[in-house]
Amino acid sequence: MIFNRIFVLGSGAVGSTFGALLSRREDVTLIGRKAHVDAINSNGLFLYGEFEGKYNVKADTEIREIPSNSLVVLSTKVTGSERAIEGIRHLVKKDTIMLLVQNGLGIEEIVKRILPDHEVIRAVATLGAEFLEPGKISNVVLIRIDLEKSRSSEKIAALLKDCGLVAEISDNINIQVWTKLTINSVLNPLTAIFQVRGNEIITDALKPVRHGIVDECLGVAEAEGIEIDPTIKEMIDEGVSNFFNYSSMCQDMFKKKKTEIDFLNGKVVELGKKHNIPTPFNESMVSFIKFLERRRIKF
Repeated sequence: MIFNRIFVLGSGAVGSTFGALLSRREDVTLIGRKAHVDAINSNGLFLYGEFEGKYNVKADTEIREIPSNSLVVLSTKVTGSERAIEGIRHLVKKDTIMLLVQNGLGIEEIVKRILPDHEVIRAVATLGAEFLEPGKISNVVLIRIDLEKSRSSEKIAALLKDCGLVAEISDNINIQVWTKLTINSVLNPLTAIFQVRGNEIITDALKPVRHGIVDECLGVAEAEGIEIDPTIKEMIDEGVSNFFNYSSMCQDMFKKKKTEIDFLNGKVVELGKKHNIPTPFNESMVSFIKFLERRRIKF
């Protein structure tokens, strides 16, 4: 084994999928809600779709102790990052590595502010999965994982490949971060607003909206010094047409949870103002989602 222990902090659809696959080679503990934890400990974790099968992985409701040479995979919602890291700050060792598998911009800053002396590695996972019920994750499709270049990236990439995944180390992870941000800024709010699966937003009626969101993302990214593949519109139209899952934001709406809109379209709007770039499409997505959140969630 490469690590003495791997903890997956935030075992929703993405975290559970990661944990299950890493458990093929490593000692993994999933950290999640009690119902999910109880189901996993009693009957195992079931993945349906790609990598289908039963995984006998450990699960707990909290991290109680972190051994030396451990990896913590942070896969909570971005909105819960600060609380999650604050909750384990007293447990981390000097050699604890943090691997961030989350959507949106600004994640690294949150973690590095709390753990300034630790190795923090950003990862961008291209995948789809749905939380079916406690102990069961459905519609799993995992395409690839890009890792930020860091002193431990090679051994993590080797581990991921050994677990059957496609993993690459990026010379500039911000390109992958912005590419996924652009995809999510189209996919997440539109599916959440209309409460449909990903493939259902690939219609001619929504094409001007999809492409308007992308154009604004490209303009802001360029102002930030990031050059995204100019064919991304076609990539989204083609790729999302095969996306039969409910997006994470749509699932949040179903469950009446706060979404990650502030770290997706909200960041595009924020940076657009910084560079004096108008972002009306992204501003509209933020406004619509905020309206739906207030109707569904009592804070």
